[in-house]
Amino acid sequence: MPTIVYGFDWPDRVVVGTVGQPGERSFYLQARAGAQIISVGLEKQQSALLAEKIEEILDELMAQDGNPSSVPAATPVELVDNDPLEPVEEQFRTGAMSLGWDPSTAQVVIEAYPLFEVDEDGPEEVEVEPSEMMLVRIPVGTARAFAKRTLEVVGAGRPLCPLCGNPMDPDGHVCPTPDSL
Repeated sequence: MPTIVYGFDWPDRVVVGTVGQPGERSFYLQARAGAQIISVGLEKQQSALLAEKIEEILDELMAQDGNPSSVPAATPVELVDNDPLEPVEEQFRTGAMSLGWDPSTAQVVIEAYPLFEVDEDGPEEVEVEPSEMMLVRIPVGTARAFAKRTLEVVGAGRPLCPLCGNPMDPDGHVCPTPDSL
């Protein structure tokens, strides 16, 4: 069966956002083009890593002689998107992601693939064709704004304990013993 591709070549909006309270948040990568809206679930760590890697790609491109792709050093003000997610209907939970650069269009390319359940009694290596995937292409300014917002969303969770670095719950926090650190 061919893979269903939810493609966004020049999306109207692409963001990472959350649903829920800190400590119980669910993260989503959401893209919209016209009436088409797709939301895929992410882990917090996937969200942070995606934003960090996009920043790395943009910084490397910006450092090239003459900055041929016109990568902005800072987030363009007109591209800042602090609005909440649109209504979320999770298409799939993301397992693998890939990130790339398309020099022909000067766009960052994000691919998200569903999480696969592996049968532990089955063969060790199985080639699985994903049934669906999300493909988003965004220009450099939008990519810079996307990364900035994503890092802000990730950082807006529970405060970290200054002693152990673990997240603190609103109803209290018990640090691990020094032996377990």
